[in-house]
Amino acid sequence: MAQIDELFAVDAEARRKTVTIAARHIRRQETGRPLLDDIRSEIEAAQSAALPSSALCKACQYALTLWNKLTRFWEYPELELSTNLAENSMPPVALGRKNWLHIGSPQAGPKVAAILSVVESCRRLQAPVRDYFSTILPGLADLPIRCLPDLTPAEWVVRHS
Repeated sequence: MAQIDELFAVDAEARRKTVTIAARHIRRQETGRPLLDDIRSEIEAAQSAALPSSALCKACQYALTLWNKLTRFWEYPELELSTNLAENSMPPVALGRKNWLHIGSPQAGPKVAAILSVVESCRRLQAPVRDYFSTILPGLADLPIRCLPDLTPAEWVVRHS
């Protein structure tokens, strides 16, 4: 748990200092690899010491099976380590579901979720949502997909502060 706390401390420091995503990526690369290696070796050691049908062994196998997904944040700096921020912002969405029944299209759900995710990111970063969208949306259709990481609320806040 101490290594996981250190990983979260790296991101907390980056948020506190409002560094760019590129700078956060460099910091994760410097500190994250040794921590991730330690965590993985501890999981593998626990798995080898546990009985094959025990809950501990199954938990270790589960973690190792999902290791690439668990460590995706290391490759993609725009990803957060935890989904807590997003999950904590979801109760208003759950309360509003009945109000959105009029949407009526199966494709609308993922689109609404994406929009709300961007709005909540802006709120978390204390960025004016209207200013963000009025800057980003015009000309969005003409941009290549490789430019999308530069349009995240976190990058927008860095450029407009």
